[in-house]
Amino acid sequence: MRTDIFARLDREPEPPKIEIPRMSRHRIALFGGTLAFYLAIVVAVLVSSWLVALDWKVMLFRPYQQWPGLHAFLDYYVVLGQRGPTAVMVASWLGWRSWRQHTLRPLLTLGASLLLLNVTVGAVKLGLGRLGPHYATQIGSAELYAGGDIFPSGHTANAVVTWGILAYLATTPRARRYLSALSAFVSLGVGLTTVYIGTHWLSDVLLGWVAGLLILLALPWFEPLITRTEVWVLSVREQWRARRRLRATAPVAGGGPTPVLLPQSLSVLGTEHAEGCDSAPDAPPAGGHTGTGTRARAHPVHGVRSERTPITPAGSRRPPHADRTLRGGTTPAHPVTGGSVAP
Repeated sequence: MRTDIFARLDREPEPPKIEIPRMSRHRIALFGGTLAFYLAIVVAVLVSSWLVALDWKVMLFRPYQQWPGLHAFLDYYVVLGQRGPTAVMVASWLGWRSWRQHTLRPLLTLGASLLLLNVTVGAVKLGLGRLGPHYATQIGSAELYAGGDIFPSGHTANAVVTWGILAYLATTPRARRYLSALSAFVSLGVGLTTVYIGTHWLSDVLLGWVAGLLILLALPWFEPLITRTEVWVLSVREQWRARRRLRATAPVAGGGPTPVLLPQSLSVLGTEHAEGCDSAPDAPPAGGHTGTGTRARAHPVHGVRSERTPITPAGSRRPPHADRTLRGGTTPAHPVTGGSVAP
């Protein structure tokens, strides 16, 4: 048994028993409070309240001009919120976990969360059509319904969901605490970075944090669907493997000789002929030609025509050759038929 640190990288012998999160009362209450906060932010932007005024103050402050030395680093840091790179990184980790634990749940949970993110956040983005700070046209305006897609922040919501799914799928309380702190730090940093660069309003980032948290809180409602999907995928995989095994063994089964059904008379005649050849081997007749027996064995037995009645010969199993005269006029030492020799 391996005791080094690399033993934890080996595949587990059987799927572990992982407790799936349930929608408890505490979680439902937290989901309801977060949803109320989400709606409050949307209403505050719709009515151009103090939150929109704060957006303009931060935008006119221009943080990227106040601290220009951070710009080079934050240009790379903000990639942790982009959907493509983060999805590849997290999917690679969860794919290894799926292989190690003999389950598709980590990958299916990631797929379900990203699908919910695209549907919910994308619908609000297109519905409100808010323009970003770089494209604003009127100071103090909320810039809504102008054909934009900036509210809520997709970078921020994606960072919350993508890195938060690691904490959601953690198998121990200790790992869940550490991963929750890591995902919160990354998502907060990504959101503030978009404000620093000037690609999002502050209210965009606030709504992005809340939107991502809502998706993580709602995931237990989709656990039964994830379980049914996993069972279906595994059953399809087993059917595909069974078809491959059947296709691999089909040429071996069909490549052998095919038996031919013969009439009973032909099978009996062929059997008696074989027995006669085994019991009475050819012997050259006295004074005769030594190749007679060889020629007789060289000729195959011809089947009996269907209009003739098969006759089983009596005595010796070799067919008579009464019409054949031996060379020299000598009489063979042994009769060729089972009857008496004619004088």
